[in-house]
Amino acid sequence: MTTPVHLPRTIVNQMLRHAQQSPSDEVCGLIGAKDGVAAHCYVVANIASSPRRLFAMDPARQIAAMRTMRELGEELFAIYHSHPASPPFPSRVDMQQANYPEALYLIISLQTQGVLEIRGFRLNGDVVIEIPLDITE
Repeated sequence: MTTPVHLPRTIVNQMLRHAQQSPSDEVCGLIGAKDGVAAHCYVVANIASSPRRLFAMDPARQIAAMRTMRELGEELFAIYHSHPASPPFPSRVDMQQANYPEALYLIISLQTQGVLEIRGFRLNGDVVIEIPLDITE
């Protein structure tokens, strides 16, 4: 059994709020951690040509978020994005674009009306390992 990853409720709420702000487009961002504990949510604009079914982080905003993490003594903890109309499971494109095998990949689904679902994964090539999430207060 894989050890659960702890996510503070405040970080989860920020990601969910971000997804709800653009319910028909995928949203994306980064989570920075200090000493292995998720500390900050960094919203990054999705500049994909088809944002309803893909995400591509704005390079300038991604670099700015990574710089802020470094300045705060944080490391990259997770990369998140939403699936407006599909389950929270990595797509083939998600797996192909997963360039940070050490990061947790969080996927938020808006598929079910009124219910938001979030799941975590480690992605490395074709290997997908679901990581249980423990949302803490």
